[in-house]
Amino acid sequence: MATRRDAERQPPDPKLPPKLAGHPSVQAVLARRRAGDVASPPAVIDAAWLRELCLAAGADDAAAVSLDHPNLAGEREHALAALPGTRALIAMVFRMNRDNCRSPARSVANQEFHQTDEQANHAARNVTRALQDAGYRALNPSVGFPQEMGRYPGRIWVVAHKTVAVAAGLGVMGLHRNVIHPKFGDFVLLATVLVDAQVSGYGQALEYNPCIDCKLCVAACPVGAIGKDGDFDFFACTTHNYREFMSGFTDWAQTVADSQDAADYRSRVTDSESASMWQSLTSPPGYKSGYCLAVCPGGEDVLGPYLEDRKTFMDTVLRPLQDKEETLYVLPGSHAQEYAQRRFPHKPVKEVTGGWQPPTRRPASS
Repeated sequence: MATRRDAERQPPDPKLPPKLAGHPSVQAVLARRRAGDVASPPAVIDAAWLRELCLAAGADDAAAVSLDHPNLAGEREHALAALPGTRALIAMVFRMNRDNCRSPARSVANQEFHQTDEQANHAARNVTRALQDAGYRALNPSVGFPQEMGRYPGRIWVVAHKTVAVAAGLGVMGLHRNVIHPKFGDFVLLATVLVDAQVSGYGQALEYNPCIDCKLCVAACPVGAIGKDGDFDFFACTTHNYREFMSGFTDWAQTVADSQDAADYRSRVTDSESASMWQSLTSPPGYKSGYCLAVCPGGEDVLGPYLEDRKTFMDTVLRPLQDKEETLYVLPGSHAQEYAQRRFPHKPVKEVTGGWQPPTRRPASS
């Protein structure tokens, strides 16, 4: 029950225009303030309570990180633009089923990605709701898609989930540019919640890298996007793996526009490719690869079979992906094209623009 002293501490009623002051909702809010029934949330969120909240919502691991963390300097302006007053970010990890991700059948792997994506979005939303109900301002950006396509081809994501998770101590970026969790490996998806309060305890960066430097991700990538020396070819990865997302769709749409008739279109695009694009337009879009994630043995829960019998691990996990007959999409004259033709001669290679280059203008008719 509020005491007289509590009531005396309440701020005075704001000066409002008579019409606004007479509104029933306004009068109800002001009455609760006068009675001392409006409690302010703690200035600092209890870290143990917050972690339990995340786990109860469905996360498999969670930790917070201050927006002032030096490794989040590049995220600061974006976080503040998304939620003015952001003080901390809450990183959450969600496990995926490993053998689903490893399946050469892309329908199986993609279903696993999308199911976990939905789980992560729901959990982040529930955490945001709980923080809001506790009196804080909070926001959960999308785990994956949809994103801010109005900014494309610039930065389309609201917050960089990988950067936040690493800063929060939930893993380290591997050679393949996926976060490797020390226990669950890279078979995880990530979510982030922004909140306008500090947290009583923050995650600490890992003192080691769960990546064991096996280079299986290098061997698995069909377009040579991952270099043994740590280099990463963004355009090679995105042009192939995201063929039915963003840039690949743009390239396909240009192909449709440039085709003179149905026969011309079918000479450019196979029936299988048309069916696959239709599926990605009617269902969640499909990733063409993701093999780097599939073969990674990093993480305590994942590492055992690789240590026990590396040959069997490669025969059952790596080689089915290498041996699969599938079309590889590459930019003309790129390293990815040369690599794919040399390393995987049984996989057809198809030149595409990837949507990265503007279409060539046809000369105006006279």
